[in-house]
Amino acid sequence: MSIDDRFDDLAASLDGFYRTWAAYLGLELGLFRRIRAAAPSGLTPAGLATQAGCQPEVIETWVRLAHAVDLVDFDGERATMDEHIAAVLLQDQRPEYLGGQFVSTVVSSLDHDGLVEFARTGRTMDVRPPRYHRAIEALTAQDIAVFFQEGLSALPDLAASLAGGGRVLDIHCGGGKWLIAVATRFPETNLVGVELEPDSLARAIRHVQEAGLADRISIEGRPGEDLPWPGQFDLVYFQDAIHDQPNPVASLTAAWACVRPGGRLVVLDWCLPESIEESRSLHGAMMWGIQLDQLFQGTRLWDHAGFVSLFHAVGIAEPGVVDLPSGATIFIAQRG
Repeated sequence: MSIDDRFDDLAASLDGFYRTWAAYLGLELGLFRRIRAAAPSGLTPAGLATQAGCQPEVIETWVRLAHAVDLVDFDGERATMDEHIAAVLLQDQRPEYLGGQFVSTVVSSLDHDGLVEFARTGRTMDVRPPRYHRAIEALTAQDIAVFFQEGLSALPDLAASLAGGGRVLDIHCGGGKWLIAVATRFPETNLVGVELEPDSLARAIRHVQEAGLADRISIEGRPGEDLPWPGQFDLVYFQDAIHDQPNPVASLTAAWACVRPGGRLVVLDWCLPESIEESRSLHGAMMWGIQLDQLFQGTRLWDHAGFVSLFHAVGIAEPGVVDLPSGATIFIAQRG
């Protein structure tokens, strides 16, 4: 590549930075939602500012930025939104949903003021603030969609088992949204969620109560390695969570102990690239960026072999490995 090509390529990264912030503001302020609801005529920037309760000049600037980075259409008077972009940013029940990724990426970066010092010293951050955990809840909406639309399609025996009822344990359950989704789709199940982070724990309890499912879902505040239910669950599940455990092997060991004979231990997560070529892909770049944030908070992701090695450490010789169309991977073990 020539120097001009390199310049254009790197300048596009700056464009991507502002595009990410434009997406974040559009989601957090409800701007995309309002523009989409006004289809097909759209909204003027002034009308959008009034509806959102925001400053007109700021929203005028946001509309022009969002148009410049191809998030909205703007003819100089009214803003409209392409339906495919709206689906990716707003429809959190699709595997293609990226709205939560934009929210979590921006919110995670707010903690990165110590990243340079971390690179020099290896000293990780002390604790993530509640805003981070709320953003992760938005992120994992995609994981829920992946589980239902891709994971259960790939694992019909698991879907049949859930349809027949049984007990389900979700470890590091966050705001409890996966539990609610399972309880709603499979009304014969009874579920337990385990969460230690205080803000997430409170949100999970509230969400379950608001869904009217407190008779079937219980939420407990305890660490992932302290699970006093030996052999009691048909499904024990980690959703994008085992890598966040302070001691992943201890958590996986405790989880495996909770699986009854014939039951399953399932880990849904996202693997690091395993080759230079894969690292150079869009997905690879995102995963290495996420890994940098993970290391800063004192945790880490792994490639396929790394996740499998966790199962080996627990004494599970050959977990099933199912790569899904979205790029996520399911690791599964069934107790004999």
